[in-house]
Amino acid sequence: MCANSTSFPRYMHGKKNQMPIVTVGGIVSTGRSAKRERRAPVTPEDLTWFGDRFRAVATNIERVIQGKRDSIELVVTSLISEGHVLIEDVPGVGKTLLAKSLAKSIDCRFQRIQFTPDLLPSDITGVSVWNRERGSFFFRAGPVFTNILLGDEINRASPKTQAALLEAMEERQITVDGETRNLEAPFMVVATQNPIEHEGTYPLPEAQLDRFMMRVRMGYPDRAKELEMLQTHGEHSSFVDLKPVVHAEDVIRMASIARSVHVAEVLRMYLISLAEATRSHPDILLGASPRATLFLQRAARTNAAADGRDYASPDDVKVIITPVLNHRLIIRPEAQMRGRTVDAILTEITDSVPVPGTRPPI
Repeated sequence: MCANSTSFPRYMHGKKNQMPIVTVGGIVSTGRSAKRERRAPVTPEDLTWFGDRFRAVATNIERVIQGKRDSIELVVTSLISEGHVLIEDVPGVGKTLLAKSLAKSIDCRFQRIQFTPDLLPSDITGVSVWNRERGSFFFRAGPVFTNILLGDEINRASPKTQAALLEAMEERQITVDGETRNLEAPFMVVATQNPIEHEGTYPLPEAQLDRFMMRVRMGYPDRAKELEMLQTHGEHSSFVDLKPVVHAEDVIRMASIARSVHVAEVLRMYLISLAEATRSHPDILLGASPRATLFLQRAARTNAAADGRDYASPDDVKVIITPVLNHRLIIRPEAQMRGRTVDAILTEITDSVPVPGTRPPI
C-alpha cells in the first residue's frame, strides 16, 4: 500500500451479515468484490517508476508546447489508459505539434494522415496488390499499422473514410478483404479538427466521437507563456531537438500498472450515478454511454497511478470527467437557446451527485 493511501478515508462498513470487508488502498470492498477484482498488486516501486515516466513524457512535450501542462497530461493519460484523443481548437494553437511531440517523446512508430475529401478508406487501412511475378495478391499495409497515428483535420474526409478508423479504434484490428490483422500495442489515434471553419467538412458521427476517450482543447497561452514561446521558437524550434524519453515497452507496462489500480465498488456506483445524471438531465438530449463510464474508470486509474496511489478516488474522476464526457453529450435545442453549455452542465452534475459516504479512518 502506498504511503499516502490514508489521505482518502475508508468507506463506511456495512451490516454484520455482509461479506467480510477488505481494505485496499484506503477504500473498502466486500470480500466478493475483492475476489472478483483480484489481480497482481501494485507495489510502491511500480508507482514510483510509473510517476517518473509519466512526468518525463509530459515535461518533454512541454519543452515544445509551453503553458499547456493540463492539456499535455490529459493526452498522456489517454495514451496510458489505452484510449484515443480528439484535439479540437482554433488554428495555430499547437494541436498537430502536440501530437507530433507526444510521438517523438516515445521510441515507437508514428504515422500521419492529412485528411482530405479525396482520401479513400484504403489509404488508411491498406490494400491488396496483385503481384504479377508470383501470380498472387499481397497486402500493402496502410498508415494505421503504427503505434501513434495522427489524423490531421479528420473532419475534412468523407464519412466513409472516417469510418475506416472505427474498427481500429475499438478493437485494435483491421479487416481487409475478409482477413483480420491485429494492430501492435501500444496503439493510439490522435485526431485534430478545427471547430470554427466548417466549409468542406464532415462532422464526426456520434458513433465515432464516442470512441475517443477524451476531447482536449488547447486554448491560447497567457502573455508570459506566449513571450516564452517567441523566445524559444524565434530562431530555432525545440521540436527538432526533442528526443525519446520512454520506449513503447514502457508504455505497455504503464498501461498494465494502471489497470491494476484498485477501484472500489462504491466508486463504481459513483461513476454510474454520474452517467445516469447525464441521461436524465432535462437539458441533455443524449447522455453518456456505458463506454464513457468505462473510459472514466480507466482514466481515473491512470490519474491515481500518476499521483502515486494504488487506488482511485472521486477526485480522480472529477479531474477527468469534463474531457471524457464533453464530446458525448448533446444539449437540447431549447437549452442551447438559453445559452447552456456542456461544460457548465457537467459542473452542475458533478456538484449535485453526492460523493460516496465516508467517515474518518478507523
